[in-house]
Amino acid sequence: MATLLLCIIYLAFISLGLPDSLLGSAWPVMHRDFAVPLYFAGMVSAAVTGGTVISSLLSSRVIRRFGTGRVTALSVALTAIGLLGFSLMPSFYWFVVFALPLGLGAGAIDTGLNNFVALNYKARHMNWLHCFWGIGAGLSPVIMSWFISEGEQWRHGYRTVSFVLMGIALVLSATLFLWKPFEAKHQATTEGPGAPGQKNIFRIPGVKAALLGFFSYVSMEGIIGVWGPTYLVMRRGINPNTAAQWLSLYFLSLTIGRFLSGFVSAFLNNIKLIYLGCLFIALGVIFLALPLPPVFLLLAFLLIGFGYAPVFPSMLHETPRRFGPAVSQAIMGWQFALSYIGASCTPMLTGLIISRISMGLYPFLFVIYLAVLAGSTAFIGVLEKQGKLANKLDPQ
Repeated sequence: MATLLLCIIYLAFISLGLPDSLLGSAWPVMHRDFAVPLYFAGMVSAAVTGGTVISSLLSSRVIRRFGTGRVTALSVALTAIGLLGFSLMPSFYWFVVFALPLGLGAGAIDTGLNNFVALNYKARHMNWLHCFWGIGAGLSPVIMSWFISEGEQWRHGYRTVSFVLMGIALVLSATLFLWKPFEAKHQATTEGPGAPGQKNIFRIPGVKAALLGFFSYVSMEGIIGVWGPTYLVMRRGINPNTAAQWLSLYFLSLTIGRFLSGFVSAFLNNIKLIYLGCLFIALGVIFLALPLPPVFLLLAFLLIGFGYAPVFPSMLHETPRRFGPAVSQAIMGWQFALSYIGASCTPMLTGLIISRISMGLYPFLFVIYLAVLAGSTAFIGVLEKQGKLANKLDPQ
């Protein structure tokens, strides 16, 4: 039964990735149909981010009331409704309205599933599940580009993905019974006196450091995806087409790295994987900053992607072990909320810095975020050695 449920969760992670690349794939055509400027895509992204932050922060209460299985099924359905709305709406502003339920659904799936897996499965599955997110994120541009290349409207691409998500929601609804034994296992803990409210979360030793670590990591992920090719072209003289290809190779190295991290987690615990990732990132940033031949810039992107690979899944899987299952869902919600905020705000701040001061500062921003990530991890480790963490789970 546990294996069957795990297969369902893998399917749900694909559904989580499917909507993420649709806007970028369709927007060059969509903005002309809506007769709006290119930068209006930021309004859609802001609405989605707003929904994800809200649902992340509310996830602890909602999941405690209805259970992870029901919330996941409903959230996938909500995401499907948002995409279906995208395919039907006649104006851009209605498009923004339907971005909110899309974000609400995505945030609830993210926080709920990651906490559930962290509580019930080994670290390798956390890494592999994030690979499956990549499968979903990689499939959606293929679907959208096929409809556009065949002369069909972008609306058909959104509608197709919406129908796929509706099918996944039905599968999740039909298999709710698989979740109940696992939910009952942790129900007493999460509803007991050891489960503090949201306002008390920040009083728990190590929580602020953990949140800072998440914000720093996602900030690093955001600035390479948005500004990496620009740095290569404007600062290092790389051809724009080559820079775009190298960014694709970065994402490939990230995906392969997470697949391999699943195997490595059998030999290294979460903390060691985080530090190993930091080591690869540091080496990549050195190659990025030094005036070396172009091949080292490609190597930098590959090393950074490979280094990113184990960090995020390992930090997620470590959450219940660090702080205990009673509060892990609430903390997970805050971690994802700050992650979404970091992914949205940090690239904008980076753009201001490199455009108004110097593009040469770009690699040093990685150094700052990496130092904060490693420092927060080390600080939590010190708290654990001092016996100040409320952890109640053994390492998996």
